[in-house]
Amino acid sequence: MEKKEAQERIEQLSEEINEHNYRYYVLADPSISDYDYDMMLEELQRLENKYPEFASKNSPTQRVGGQITKKFPSVRHRYPMLSLSNTYSREEVMAFDQRIKKAIDEEYAYVCELKYDGVAISLAYEKGELARAVTRGDGVQGDEITANVRTIHSVPLKLRNNPAEMLEARGEIYMPHESFLNLNWEKKKKGEKVFANPRNAAAGSLKVQDSGIAASRNLDCFIYAAYGEDLPFSSHWESLQTLKKWGFRVSEDIRLCKTIDDVFGFINEYANKRSSLPYDIDGVVIKLNSYAQQEAMGYTSKFPRWAIAYKYKAEQAITILKDVSFQVGRTGAVTPVANLEPVVVAGTTVKRASLYNEDRMADLGLHKGDRVFVEKGGDVIPKVTGVDAGQRPDDAEPVAFASQCPECGTQLKKNQAVHYCPNSEGCPPQIQGKIEHFISRRAMNIESLGQGKTGLLLSKGKINNIADLYDLTYKDLIGLEKTIINPDTLKEKKISFRDKTVKNILDAIEKSKNVPFERVLYAVGIRHLGETMAKKLARHFGNIDSLMNASREELLEVRDVGEKVAESVIAFFEDKGNREIIERLKEAGLQFHTTAGEESRPAGGPLEGKSFVVSGVFANFSRDGIKEFITKHGGEVKSSLSSKTHYLVAGDKMGPEKRKKAQSLDIPVISEEELQQMAKE
Repeated sequence: MEKKEAQERIEQLSEEINEHNYRYYVLADPSISDYDYDMMLEELQRLENKYPEFASKNSPTQRVGGQITKKFPSVRHRYPMLSLSNTYSREEVMAFDQRIKKAIDEEYAYVCELKYDGVAISLAYEKGELARAVTRGDGVQGDEITANVRTIHSVPLKLRNNPAEMLEARGEIYMPHESFLNLNWEKKKKGEKVFANPRNAAAGSLKVQDSGIAASRNLDCFIYAAYGEDLPFSSHWESLQTLKKWGFRVSEDIRLCKTIDDVFGFINEYANKRSSLPYDIDGVVIKLNSYAQQEAMGYTSKFPRWAIAYKYKAEQAITILKDVSFQVGRTGAVTPVANLEPVVVAGTTVKRASLYNEDRMADLGLHKGDRVFVEKGGDVIPKVTGVDAGQRPDDAEPVAFASQCPECGTQLKKNQAVHYCPNSEGCPPQIQGKIEHFISRRAMNIESLGQGKTGLLLSKGKINNIADLYDLTYKDLIGLEKTIINPDTLKEKKISFRDKTVKNILDAIEKSKNVPFERVLYAVGIRHLGETMAKKLARHFGNIDSLMNASREELLEVRDVGEKVAESVIAFFEDKGNREIIERLKEAGLQFHTTAGEESRPAGGPLEGKSFVVSGVFANFSRDGIKEFITKHGGEVKSSLSSKTHYLVAGDKMGPEKRKKAQSLDIPVISEEELQQMAKE
């Protein structure tokens, strides 16, 4: 076979196989036998092996996997992946409908969809071909898992009918019940730990390094949204029909509802059908259909105002309370935890559940050996909701709240409903909390050190405070090992410090020495000192020595610094131990003075003396990026509009109420481009 002929045959086979995939996985209407399909795929694989220059990264042969990915890079979403506001009652759904009715002075309709219990995914297509698959992450950025997602047959590698140049499809990857049962059966045969539920199995399968393993897990995917420029639809319902034509698998279990009664009909129908579905759902998503009406409703800082998720009532079970233990959080707060006889709730085995605080324990009136009701709030967090006191033995021992810290033995103090340990410098969980804050992304951003690794270093006596991090050597770290147990899931995880891990940690620690003073000041953990205030203090005083020696009056001269912050800063630097740590960090080479550019920003930036509120979604910046741009050029970012605000920077999908308030206060509304122009003047 000549090369040109091979190339043409590869292209022909790829098109035909993609069409058969569409008919099988989207239309559920296969047109050839499994045998014929396999023969076509084998022929394509042979030709690609012989002529690799003609093999596409989105060839149907990529479905079988085999690619090894050792690191999943973080990728920023072009369009933020927002969460949905959750509701658990009919009354709250009615209230949602009333808000829509009040804001939209015309007819409207809803689209109801099932809320799948899987992993949210964003699929980016360029010129009709799959370019990237990214997890939701924190909504702003997620992990790229393209190689593993390519193995999912219901995810099209090449779209039909040549849609938009750039398209981003959103959906949910899940593991069907049959696949989940088969996977756990295989794991049991091999003596391996099984997955607790299909959602965990799907999430774990998407992060395996070998895409061949992901391919063997038989994952599936429903698509429920599309984003892009100049898309050919004006409503959500129309978008779902079009997405199906483009080759995406869209659920048939959706409905266009013209009234709120229709919505409740859908909710009730699937409450009854839920147990018979071949995959897990935990509720129903209700979306305003018209895009124009969605735009009019706008967004809060976290949720769209035009959509809501109705969650089905949590599954409940009865079990025995063995005893109550107490956990100390990073801030010293002490939380009671119920230790239970294992019981299955909503598909997972629950051994521990939250009791919140002493007041909640008193309301329950707990005794050891009680029969207690346990449910998973939103099918996620286990909690004790009640006690069957009628079957309590006469000699049952009541459970009292701890009087001393379970970690360090210090007498607990109480602030309103919360008990806390005051031994902030000697209590292990609080020490670990300070270190984790110090290394976090917005502080020193020391990559490769997470909760498990810091815990290992603390337990081995390698570190006791943040300054100890800069004394660590290769010899200190290499070979360290520990098996940790997640306190909520009770799952084991082994942490090992091997050569590459150690080098990554030491490189990240060294790199952190270049972090600017304002972030170092935030990282050291002064109470009540957030990122914005740390930035103002760093730029006002210029260096750590001036700040350490500042009087209360000098601190209060800084704009927006109040009594609470001033007292906290003074108290921090009056502590001898804190001063010693600062000196050690200075000796290690951390930045404790502003650069010339940073010092000049507040005094000489083009946006000096102007305050801004930022709202909406932007094309060239994330919302945090816009805020950083403003402060970099001398401006000040405020969280809410007031008569003292100078400008409202408006992006796409900004809520109408914010615009109305700006107009009522005579605050100019400017675009991203106008802001950039102001910074140049």
